[in-house]
Amino acid sequence: MPDGTRRIVAFVTATGVFALDRGSKWLVETRMSAYDTKAVIPGFFNIVRSENPGIAFGIFQDNPTESRTLVLVAFSILAVLLLAAMLWRIDKLDGHTATGISLIFGGAMGNVFDRVHAGKVTDFLDFVFGTYHWYTFNVADAAICSGAVLLILSMLLAPKQEVRV
Repeated sequence: MPDGTRRIVAFVTATGVFALDRGSKWLVETRMSAYDTKAVIPGFFNIVRSENPGIAFGIFQDNPTESRTLVLVAFSILAVLLLAAMLWRIDKLDGHTATGISLIFGGAMGNVFDRVHAGKVTDFLDFVFGTYHWYTFNVADAAICSGAVLLILSMLLAPKQEVRV
């Protein structure tokens, strides 16, 4: 596939992740009240409406400083710009890496949009495994984690290169 086509596919993938994330968050935000819970598979999977002013896994959500949102937005925008630059140079990336970065880019855009727009991120996917309750997350978070797994697989599956001294 030519690099121009690969670049388009990568940015369409990222845009699709962003659209799915925004659409799913909009549905939750407009159809559920704050901290409402709907059991989808009782004892295993719920849809909840939760808002996280921090970062992944609720880190920094209890930090009451006003600069928290500004700092998180600034770092997020830097990360998004770095990911966009990496995707622009897609000719240097293998397929797994390009797809992984596309997923991470789309997810990061979704969460950055929330931070800029509302100062917090809406989470709603809630899983429970027996007595273990996973952190509530959203489509953007799932895309970011899936992209990270693809990047790790890409590194593990890459052909070994001989180091010459």
